[in-house]
Amino acid sequence: MVNASRLETAPETFWPRAGAPPVAWRVSDGLVDYEAAVAWMEARAAAIARGEADECVWLLEHPPLYTAGTSAKAADLVAPERFPVYASGRGGQYTYHGPGQRVAYVMLDLNRRRTDLRAYVACLEAWLIATLDAFNVRAERREDRVGVWVRRPERGAGVEDKIAAIGIRVRRWVSFHGISLNVEPDLSHFAGIVPCGVREHGVTSLVDLGRIVSLAEVDMQLRAAFEPIFGATVPDPAG
Repeated sequence: MVNASRLETAPETFWPRAGAPPVAWRVSDGLVDYEAAVAWMEARAAAIARGEADECVWLLEHPPLYTAGTSAKAADLVAPERFPVYASGRGGQYTYHGPGQRVAYVMLDLNRRRTDLRAYVACLEAWLIATLDAFNVRAERREDRVGVWVRRPERGAGVEDKIAAIGIRVRRWVSFHGISLNVEPDLSHFAGIVPCGVREHGVTSLVDLGRIVSLAEVDMQLRAAFEPIFGATVPDPAG
């Protein structure tokens, strides 16, 4: 049975205190090296914690790779030789990143908002759900597993697939890592892992669901859905 309690009780917004500067919005074209991206993200998060930089959301794509969260189990790495595997300080288990998947690294100062991780994750889920709704995809959160899910009744009763993953880390109450939304990745690449440790459900994408959209269109809707929940954005002057 689907437990919808998190959807019904999730906070609607995660706004900063009045007077806080807008969130810097950064988009990178092409494939961004994972280690270089993590180094940049960690440096930015540290600068935010010191009060030397504004909050930031960074949208990008990675080359094909697997990352292991802090709860990853060795048995869930089915094909370790297939793609590079990176240990990640984010929460969660194994996940895949690759072309056609929009990754958003979210660096927010929870001290300026709320030091409530459950509410923060619920708002990330709400952000993804609102973004997908713009493409006429009904996505849902689940009480027993993080992420965003789509029911697949055409494949049988109770069948559902994951369309977006969430994995965060918080240091000095500044968040980093974030979300990944499957737009048009090669779904066969997920076969090298047990995604997020969930064996009984599969993965899907916007294209798999028949929504032929570009990353630029997804980016536009991500930003439009972000602002009502997290507050105003401006282009990142850092590029």
